[in-house]
Amino acid sequence: MTLNDPLANVLSHLLNADRQGKRQVMTKNNSKVIRKVLDLMNVAGYIGSYEIIEDSKGDALKVHLLGKLNDTGVIKPRHHIQKDDFERFEKRYLPALDFGIIIISTNKGIMNHQEAKKQSHGGVLLSYCY
Repeated sequence: MTLNDPLANVLSHLLNADRQGKRQVMTKNNSKVIRKVLDLMNVAGYIGSYEIIEDSKGDALKVHLLGKLNDTGVIKPRHHIQKDDFERFEKRYLPALDFGIIIISTNKGIMNHQEAKKQSHGGVLLSYCY
């Protein structure tokens, strides 16, 4: 079985485990983008820390859950966003004003939409979390 979108697989795995009440999740998908998205979700307080477990078949991630995820997912198609268009996508993907984060890939790195607004950067939408 091939994985078409590893980020989507990790986020859906996290959401399903959180809804079942599990406190930690193991996933074989591991990349810089996935780790950065998990870092941003950790800073925002939606998940706990994660560990990289080295394995002979490839590294795995062990993510600690806090039980605070309501919904998370990737944004497909990956819309290009300019620095003035954040409000339109906040209304589309987040349930309320200042509730949740949208994760954006900019030319200055991966960041949430509040940081991108402050620094006045545009980019490509990756995922949302609330």
